[in-house]
Parts: sequence; structure tokens; C-alpha cells
Amino acid sequence: MKFADINIRDPFIVPENGKYYMYGTRGSTCWISEKAPGMGFDVYISDDLENWSDPISVFEASDDFWGTHNFWAPEVHKYNGKFYMFASFICEGRNRATQILVSDTPDGKFVPISDSPATPPEWMCLDGTLYVDKNNKPHIVFCHEHLQIDNGTICEIELSEDLTTPVSEPRLLFKGSDPWWARKNYHNYVTDGPFFYRGDNGNLYLIWSSFNDTGYVQAVCRSDNGDITGNFDHNLPLLAEKDGGHGMIFKSFEGKTYLVLHRPNSNPNERPVLTEIIEKDGHLETV
Repeated sequence: MKFADINIRDPFIVPENGKYYMYGTRGSTCWISEKAPGMGFDVYISDDLENWSDPISVFEASDDFWGTHNFWAPEVHKYNGKFYMFASFICEGRNRATQILVSDTPDGKFVPISDSPATPPEWMCLDGTLYVDKNNKPHIVFCHEHLQIDNGTICEIELSEDLTTPVSEPRLLFKGSDPWWARKNYHNYVTDGPFFYRGDNGNLYLIWSSFNDTGYVQAVCRSDNGDITGNFDHNLPLLAEKDGGHGMIFKSFEGKTYLVLHRPNSNPNERPVLTEIIEKDGHLETV
């Protein structure tokens, strides 16, 4: 398969053992608002970032799994020798939340690491990602959703070493309205898809998505102290200025740095888009 054949949102690519593993939100079921067949996540495998396998299912909800629909944005992070999937779910009577799952291999079956999501149960949350700080402590960084609070935010919670338990209260990193370019989408400031990238010079960047005058964009900000405790500078160029976003950054086996995101931001036309990026003068830009 080529990228043009793969209808996913929120693509996420993991290089491991000479192969690339790509996950994402299934385009066919992402907006279904009730429990239905086909709710799950797949992986696509490639040797060269151009030719991909057929989808291989890595998670299908069991009958006793709490989430029923809106299976969104699976991210997979290698941590302490295993592969952890951070993904968002919702069900009737419960808020949307990020649940953490685990597998021994990037193409194996993922299972929940706990009975409860990692995000606060009283909050509407999505798009959790893993960040390990300079003291080797893990954090979940996630969006407090604009559907609940109007001005969406990006927050963090420290997790136990095994990722099963929150060990701190939520802490605000920034609001969706903070960048000068931010505009409301209808009545809300949107925050989507936070992901951290450590630059070659030690800078800590956080990429995320929101809306400006041109539509859905891929934004980037930078911590002023190189860690999650810093203030985030939003005066950096956008990485994608129109109709594309919810991306992540990875390095290829040849040492190139890539941004992958979905474009366009409309169903069922979403496809993964790959762009080489470089770090220059304290910011990231596309090649």
C-alpha cells in the first residue's frame, strides 16, 4: 500500500529493528458515535516509508473494555523495553479519556495496563502522549477538551514508573488561545495532538494542532528551559499552515528527521503526509 491508499487520521510512526510501524485513527470509524463493528487500531509496516503492508489489527476492544466509540489517535512509545499505546476513547455516561495499553512488540496485540484511564475522570480529555523528564520521571501530556471548557488547554500529570497510576495533580502547560495566531473554531479554541521532540541542540519542542484564519494547522512551541517545567514560546513558524495537522516527528534509519501528519482534515479523504524537517536557529522548519 501507498500513503494514497491509507485512510487514517493522526498518523504515528515508530522506527524499530529496521522497520517502520505506522498507527492511526481508522478513517472509516472515527466519527461513529455508538458501538459498532470495526472499532480498533491497526499497524502498517514498511521498510522504506513508501511501501506499506496491509493493515494488521493490534487492538480490538473486548466486551468488557470500557470504551465503545471514538477510538482516536493511538500513539506508541517504547519505554522500559515494552511498547505503550496512548489512545483516546469514550462511552455513554463517561467522559472521553486517554487509556494506556501495552504490548511486548510493536505489531503485537495491545492490552490495557489498568482498568482506568490515565486522565482525570471528571475532565473531557484526549490525545495523551508520553514525556519522560530529565529526572527520568514519566508524564502524560494531554488536551483538556474545548468541548467542555471552551478554551482548550494542554496539561500534564506525572505517572508512576510503570505508567499505571497518576501521582500528581493536573498542571496547565498552556491554553489554546495563547498563540498570537490562534482563532476560534466556531465558538472554541481547539487543542489537539501534543507531541514532544528533542532537538539535536537540546531544545525541547512541543508540536500540537489548532485553528487559525486558514483552518487546521500544525503548530510548534519551545520550552524555555529544555524541560516540561518551562514556559512555552509560541512565536515560532507553523509547520503546516493549512488543512493538515495532528502530526508527530521521528528520525529515519538514514538520520533524516520527518514530520508526519494527516491532510486534508476532512473525512474520508485524510491521508498520511510525510515532510522532511530541520532544526534551524532555535526553531523547526520544513525542507
